Amino acid sequence: MADRSSADSGRADGAAHAQAGPEEDGTAPPAEYRTAELARAAGITVRTLRFYRERRLLPPPRREGRIAWYNEHHLNRLRTISALLSRGHTLGGIADLIDAFEKGRDAGGAAELLGLESTLVSPWSEETPVRLTPEDLAAHFPDEVTSENLAAALDLGYVAVDGDEVVHVSRRLLDASTALVGEGIPLEAVLEAGRVVREHADAVADLFTNLVRARLFTDVRELSPEDLRRLSEVMDRLRPLAKQVVDVELALAMDRRVRAELESWSRPDGPEEEAGAERQERRGPDGGPGGPDGEPQGRGD
Repeated sequence: MADRSSADSGRADGAAHAQAGPEEDGTAPPAEYRTAELARAAGITVRTLRFYRERRLLPPPRREGRIAWYNEHHLNRLRTISALLSRGHTLGGIADLIDAFEKGRDAGGAAELLGLESTLVSPWSEETPVRLTPEDLAAHFPDEVTSENLAAALDLGYVAVDGDEVVHVSRRLLDASTALVGEGIPLEAVLEAGRVVREHADAVADLFTNLVRARLFTDVRELSPEDLRRLSEVMDRLRPLAKQVVDVELALAMDRRVRAELESWSRPDGPEEEAGAERQERRGPDGGPGGPDGEPQGRGD
């Protein structure tokens, strides 16, 4: 027993391992992960993983002595949690959905939303949630953490309050918001811009999903296991293509917009110059007020 424990504790953290022994059907045994390995595979921190486990968002791991072993089911659950967080769900809401699914309450709807039984478990987003104390949040946004801004961030799904801490849905969004506020843009304006971007992003997502459904699954009314496998393969291929199209179109749009802005600033007949010329036309030669047609008003002689 001592040799087994020593071997397990000395096992490298770099990759998941397979359970000893072949499966009955001769296939390779399922992979298992230690805590650090699972967190790395899911794109989250060990601290976040332990927090999810404390909140009972994950099933208990298999234990071998003092070592906890996780499997692909745990990895898919973590990816599903990240996907739901990116869609604006709170951790409390996700916990309720998981509880409903596991206890059979509205199991069909919960399973559909959670994707726990779907082959489409790989989320498009690769975001890492960030836990922040009130002091951390104030450090990111000095003098900007107002009740109005916090309410707007909650409404957007950027943050969720958990006890005395705030969980931000995305490290990258947090960094981008912090940088924009650091440039001098008020947090209120950043959040409003985020709301508008969310609306446009939803429209783009609708466009791509409708394109797939209308063109590639025209006659499909109910997805069979084979349809699910095919859809999963299609979405895997579509993921980089959709991101590429959006990235290129946004870059081209920014080029067009920046050029237009620069041209409007450099025109001699820009808005300010036109307004100044109009004001001058309404004055007489001596600088006095002009008449209705721009002519000097007489004294009645």
